Amino acid sequence: MKLPRRNFLHLAAGAAALPAVSRIAKAQAYPMRPVRLIVGWPPGGPVDLFARLIGQPLSERLGQPIIIENRPGAASNMATEAVVRAPPDGYTLLMISSVNAHNATLYDNLSFNFTRDIAPVASIYRGPAVFVVHPSVPAKSVPELIAYAKSNPGKINMASAGVGSTPHVYGELFKMMTGVDMLHVPYRGGAPAMTDLLAGQVQVMFEPLATSIEHIRSDKLRALAVTSATRSDVLPDIPTVGDFVPGYEATGWQGVGAPRSTPAAVIEKLNREINAVLADPKMKARIVDFGYTVFVSSPADFGTFIAAYTEKWAKVIKFSGAKVY
Repeated sequence: MKLPRRNFLHLAAGAAALPAVSRIAKAQAYPMRPVRLIVGWPPGGPVDLFARLIGQPLSERLGQPIIIENRPGAASNMATEAVVRAPPDGYTLLMISSVNAHNATLYDNLSFNFTRDIAPVASIYRGPAVFVVHPSVPAKSVPELIAYAKSNPGKINMASAGVGSTPHVYGELFKMMTGVDMLHVPYRGGAPAMTDLLAGQVQVMFEPLATSIEHIRSDKLRALAVTSATRSDVLPDIPTVGDFVPGYEATGWQGVGAPRSTPAAVIEKLNREINAVLADPKMKARIVDFGYTVFVSSPADFGTFIAAYTEKWAKVIKFSGAKVY
């Protein structure tokens, strides 16, 4: 039987539209099984903490379990590679953070490009570090610390959680903008670095607020300044580094990513539900208790933010000469 041309064109157009309709239907039904949220760090750290913090309420909103899977190794690069290679169907997600952006410059031999191969889904928080010193350091302000460092070159040891960690790059930005000479002492994690700082084995550190606040309150450490552009609500009497070093600003962040080519409708749904979790007053209060600020954005705006952040810190890392092989 020969179909009239008009009927044939209508049938052809309908057939061509079927894959698109199928994709939309799948996105609307998503998720139909448990979703894995990969964390590139061991249990108990800040990235793992926030994965678990949002995981339960997100699972309730999506109607499926969120399975937290820890895959530590190579500063989260092993976990990132696993997600890059996962099917782009929304069932394998990645907790992403500032460190992922630092790694783009620190490592020359990665098999993936973070900003190209991981699609931004939703941001969670932004937060500063605190420029802290051991009480044995005579400086009681940022200008006094700068003067002390310049009159005692090479005598100040700056601890960090490792090469490329946020404490490291925040300190390198400070060195770059002030011209001070501080010896970087990398540790295998923030806990051993803090132990030696409290013991006076090292003198200064740009430590995350969440893990330094109690030591500051007990006078075991002296806070000179916070690294954000504005003062912290948790330490309202402490100035910012930028008050003394104009233009200095350093804040960490965390969010969720997915494999490139994950359907836009799935990403939009995840973004909408994660933003709803963050809008809950109890969740906001929990995040503020850690010294952070809730950071809500669209996938596109989060992607723009990550690109700008990566570019900014690439300059700092190149200045420092830091590399990981």
